Amino acid sequence: MKYVVSLVAALFVTGWGMAQTDSTGRSSDTIKVGNFIIIKKKKSGSGDEESVWKNWDKDFEIRTEHRSHRRTNISTNWFIFDLGFANFRDQTDYTAAQSGGYFRVLRPADGQVNANSFHLNNLKSSNVNIWFFMQKLNMVKHVVNLKYGLGLEMYNFRYDSRISYRKDPVPYVYNDSISFSKNKLYVGYLTVPLMVNINPAPDRKRSFSFSAGVSAGYMLSNRNKQVSAERGKQKNNGDFSLEPWRLAAVAELGLGPVRLYGSYSINRLHKEGTRLEQYPYAVGIRFSNW
Repeated sequence: MKYVVSLVAALFVTGWGMAQTDSTGRSSDTIKVGNFIIIKKKKSGSGDEESVWKNWDKDFEIRTEHRSHRRTNISTNWFIFDLGFANFRDQTDYTAAQSGGYFRVLRPADGQVNANSFHLNNLKSSNVNIWFFMQKLNMVKHVVNLKYGLGLEMYNFRYDSRISYRKDPVPYVYNDSISFSKNKLYVGYLTVPLMVNINPAPDRKRSFSFSAGVSAGYMLSNRNKQVSAERGKQKNNGDFSLEPWRLAAVAELGLGPVRLYGSYSINRLHKEGTRLEQYPYAVGIRFSNW
């Protein structure tokens, strides 16, 4: 390290004569070049320039200037990844829903569809999101910002039951006659979030921050994937009478390097004609720079 600093000193001390006096003719003890500041601690006693190179560590001190990061009014974060748990709040009146056409009974022994038919495995029901980008637009001194983006929201509702989704030709659900080792409803949305971001300490890279707002998503695909000993792997795709649009309240909390997110659907998962009133939500960790 000493040899590196010696080289830097050698490059700049040769021009010391031009920099050691200011416009008023007064002596100056520092010279600034880029991010380096060279401070002359004392004059060489011999006046010999060669002694400067031999005793630079005694005669000079080299410091690095720390410049504050210049914030831009628009900053972009690419490819953000979310990993969390998914569930839904069930407000269905199952007595009324059973009188509609969405619930079916294929065999009397399998029983009517009820609240237990939609029981989830909480540990295996997941939410994975991939945001292609998110941008933060300065509104008030970088403390108040507008945050928006575009990405894919993917929900995996893992059932601990025999519920099955079919479209033949009208969508319906029923309790199947067999048990499944895996029974999952997947729903994916192309989503645009819009949030107000509050960052009380914008100069600190990893400070406390909070964002809240809404998101709008359009359903791209859905399927019911099932695995059983009797039938093996099955994938049933199609319109299962799910709402094509998803409106949600969204929030994000930043605590230093850790970022948490939450999402709650304002509208129901299924269409009104199904008489199912299930409102999905998700919480998890967000892997993001800000």
